[in-house]
Order: sequence, then C-alpha cells, then structure tokens
Amino acid sequence: MDMESIRFLPFVGRLLIALPFLLSGVGKLAAYGPTTAMIAAVGLPVPPAAFAVAVLVEVGGGVLLLIGYRVRPVAAAMAAFTLATAFSFHAHFGDQNQMVHFLKNIMITGGLLQIVYFGAGVLSIDNGFWSGTIKTRDAAVRSAEAS
Repeated sequence: MDMESIRFLPFVGRLLIALPFLLSGVGKLAAYGPTTAMIAAVGLPVPPAAFAVAVLVEVGGGVLLLIGYRVRPVAAAMAAFTLATAFSFHAHFGDQNQMVHFLKNIMITGGLLQIVYFGAGVLSIDNGFWSGTIKTRDAAVRSAEAS
C-alpha cells in the first residue's frame, strides 16, 4: 500500500477523535448545572472554573484538532485533560461501566499522542490545508536543523 492511497487517514483520525470532544463540550454547555454538580461531587475545586476548562478543551480543542491548526500542542493539552478526566471521574474500577470509560480515555490519549508525534497530515491548516504534501515530524526536524 502506497502513502498516496492512504494520505487522508490522518484527517479521518482527527475527525473521529475531535467529534466526541465537540459533542461532549456542547452537551456541557447545555447542562451547566448538572455538569458543575458532577464536578463538585468528585471533589474538584472551583467547579465553575473546571467547567470552563472542560468546555474550552473539548469545544476549542475539538475544533482546532478538526481543522488541523497547531495540532501538536492542542493534542498534547487534550491528552493531559483526557488522562486527568480518566483519573478524576472514571477510576472506580469496581464499577465495570467506569472501568470501560477509564480505558476509553486511555485509548483516546494514545490516539492524541500519535497526533503529537506525527502531526496533522493533509487537510489541515498546519500543512497548507489542500496541499498534497505531508509534513512529517522527521521533515520538520530536518527543516528546523537546517535553519
């Protein structure tokens, strides 16, 4: 299989990771009271601030990931948020449903870390959106070393 035939897979991957974040963030916006109550119930300080951070990461990060803008730092921040969410909200391993959510967050973190390493791929602002070229991590390092 040649790289040309699969060049859109990074975009599909970003889309599949961004959509759940976007849906979750929009859902939080529609349910401020219940969301801040859940945040308070797990003992996090300042639930309104945690709510704002969650919406910013989920909606803002989701949009930036989807359009492929500054995906490496965005994916890194989203990975840290996702791990924090796993340990704060889903670390009740006696409850199989919570265990599944915990593992789901771990898997999402793995996908985000792949984006941190490999970058956005085609159909991204980072790579000239419609450009046929793919800026790989190795090419970016070589370019930075040359300058």
